Amino acid sequence: MKKYLLIIAAILTVCGTMTVQAQAMKAADLEKYAKDKYGSKWLEAAANLASNLTLDKNESLTYQQVIEAPGKTKQQLYVALNYWATATFKDKQAITLDDKEAGCIIISSTIKDIVEHTGTLNKYSVSITPVIRIDIKEGRVRVTYTVQNYDILSDASGGWISGIATPADDKTYADSKRKADDKTNPNLYDENWEIAKHYPFVEKDPQKRTCAKALVMTHAYSNAIIDKVEEAVKNGIVGNDDDDW
Repeated sequence: MKKYLLIIAAILTVCGTMTVQAQAMKAADLEKYAKDKYGSKWLEAAANLASNLTLDKNESLTYQQVIEAPGKTKQQLYVALNYWATATFKDKQAITLDDKEAGCIIISSTIKDIVEHTGTLNKYSVSITPVIRIDIKEGRVRVTYTVQNYDILSDASGGWISGIATPADDKTYADSKRKADDKTNPNLYDENWEIAKHYPFVEKDPQKRTCAKALVMTHAYSNAIIDKVEEAVKNGIVGNDDDDW
């Protein structure tokens, strides 16, 4: 009986580990990751990144990387990456295409509140919804990560000036927990900022500081996603999900 209890405990430990590893990166973890790689001076970091970035023909920010997987079949890679995508993105609607024959998985999932910034007039909460495309062939995988817009929740009562003039009971501070269809608060409104029309791709930008951090965080998330795909390709999710069992 004791032996069976130990086996069950081991299984629960592995499952718990997999759950932690499989979660998509949270905004707080992403910010630490970004600071470690690029520093906390967002304007400078964004300008440095922009010098090596080129927007695609749709004026979207797109990253692409081919990951070599020698000796692994298309089917093996598909199974590993389907497993990774399903475990990582809990939203059932996130995986918008899952085609085994074509060897293609497409994911679109929002990471909320990657930036919160208080400006002169408004406070902004920035979210992004990258489109992640994974193409699979014999012995190789191609990852394409694309973002065109920043999704903005703007709070007209949360800026430095408006914050002084607005009574405390009326302040909302860009409540990012607001439901998407909630239009009851006149201080909160939604905007879409095209990346190509904001800093650092446009120098004179009234939302310069917000967009500088947004670019760095968006770039950092692309690196994190590609790293996780590469890890899944080479080692699986938990490191022991191979054919030798």
